[in-house]
Amino acid sequence: MAMVDEPLYPIAVLIDELKNEDIQLRLNSIRRLSTIARALGEERTRKELIPFLSDNNDDDDEVLLAMAEELGVFIPYVGGVEYANILLPPLETLCTVEETCVRDKAVDSLCRIGAQMREKDLVEYFIPLVKRLAAGEWFTARVSSCGLFHMAYPSAPETLKTELRTTYSQLCQDDMPMVRRSAATNLGKFAATVEAAHLKADILSIFEDLTQDDQDSVRLLAVEGCAALGKLLEPQDCVTHILPVIVNFSQDKSWRVRYMVANQLYELCEAVGPEATRSDLVPAYVRLLRDNEAEVRIAAAGKVTKFCRILNPELATQQILPFVKELSTDSSQHVRSALASVIMGMAPVLGKDATIEQLLPIFLSLLKDEFPDVRLNIISKLDQVNQVIGIDLLSQSLLPAIVELAEDRHWRVRLAIIEYIPLLASQLGVGFFDDKLGSLCMQWLNDKVYSIRDAAANNVKRLAEEFGPDWAMQHIVPQVLDMINNPHYLYRMTILHAISLLAPVLGSEITCSKLLPVVINASKDRVPNIKFNVAKVLQSVIPIVDQSVVEKMIRPCLVELSEDPDVDVRSFASQALQSIEQVMMSS
Repeated sequence: MAMVDEPLYPIAVLIDELKNEDIQLRLNSIRRLSTIARALGEERTRKELIPFLSDNNDDDDEVLLAMAEELGVFIPYVGGVEYANILLPPLETLCTVEETCVRDKAVDSLCRIGAQMREKDLVEYFIPLVKRLAAGEWFTARVSSCGLFHMAYPSAPETLKTELRTTYSQLCQDDMPMVRRSAATNLGKFAATVEAAHLKADILSIFEDLTQDDQDSVRLLAVEGCAALGKLLEPQDCVTHILPVIVNFSQDKSWRVRYMVANQLYELCEAVGPEATRSDLVPAYVRLLRDNEAEVRIAAAGKVTKFCRILNPELATQQILPFVKELSTDSSQHVRSALASVIMGMAPVLGKDATIEQLLPIFLSLLKDEFPDVRLNIISKLDQVNQVIGIDLLSQSLLPAIVELAEDRHWRVRLAIIEYIPLLASQLGVGFFDDKLGSLCMQWLNDKVYSIRDAAANNVKRLAEEFGPDWAMQHIVPQVLDMINNPHYLYRMTILHAISLLAPVLGSEITCSKLLPVVINASKDRVPNIKFNVAKVLQSVIPIVDQSVVEKMIRPCLVELSEDPDVDVRSFASQALQSIEQVMMSS
């Protein structure tokens, strides 16, 4: 309330804190600008607060960044959109500072304000601001101006539109590479606001200048411009003007530009259309797949499935697949990893026969790769292949490799296999699963790594859900319960966890006859961690079993545990006893 009663107080505090040597105090006051503006009222905010911020010459980038962000949402505090132009001067100053993130945030805030301004205010205040920045002596102002043209252009009268196009063209030829980079980055946004007639006449000539820039950092940003302009042009113009640029870029002397083409390839293909892609971009893509720089090959390999979807299966098999085979034995593990993450998606594209003949050998070689990430990427996408070639062939060709990976020395590979097992189980069916994979599932419960044991316990539960309680009773429960006698307490804890997960799936009868006696017997364990886990398991099975079982078996065990010397055991046992009381009250 004091703030409202004493309107002079907040501005005085703000001025004091903004001049304070402590950056944190200055930051806090900037982040409280909206509170202070509300206390001052709209008129005093316009007349005192905003001029003060315009004159503020803080040299800390963090403070300036916070100010640029706050001003972007300040229109309601200065009296609405009719006074929005009041906010432009402090943001114009921030557009000229040296720190990039401050300038970017100031440009964002200007765009946000510009989007809400009335058309006449845009012409009167916003467009002159853009022109001042574009003519700025210091390059930072010119860099910032490039991000504002798309906001200023639509509401400009015809004469000003011509001037804005000419100014943008000059920025694209600026002496400073940073300005040309900014112009290249924002060209797509600006082009989207320009009329179709001027798009071909003016924007394309600007674009061609950027594509021939001597700085690779400018040319690589022009690659993004290819995709953006392609969407605005007619297909015919796109083939005439954009396609030759893409083909040249794919052979550029700078690997960064080639990398950008490989990375943006799918968007570029969409821009030029399927016909031009098949005739002109396939050779360009093949060059990128065989590039002498690993980074370019990584980007190209990651797009192989998307690219093949644009082609027909025959063309993909003949022209792309031979080079995919080369990549599967590439000297760079990162190239092989990028390929492994997408190659499974090629199976639906190529169809069953080509997958069996051409892709399966590549899958197998990647499954046996020495680098764990490559193996992981293949495992995680196996279901895509199964849909195409069927489970029989998948089990014959890939299952031996999967079984081998189940004992992989890298635990993350083992984990990926475990997570894939329920899906494999549902696809293989119960008979095949028992023969090949059943013993593996039990083996994982005794793994050295906790994450594997935990995943194995969840896996056992999901298998019981998949194949039903009768199957679980025959194939899972006896083996799991045998492991409760493992000499190491951590493995015994895993079994208790598995029992708590299995109980809801197996139902009351099996839980009471098979699982509960084992859990109650474990309450006599000498390790406190086991005993308090017994209390947790018993608490979880209370809702599953009959009330008579709770009174006869569970309550006496918990009462005994609630008197244990160990404080944690007593605590968990007491919680479980409370659960019994709650269940009784609710029933």
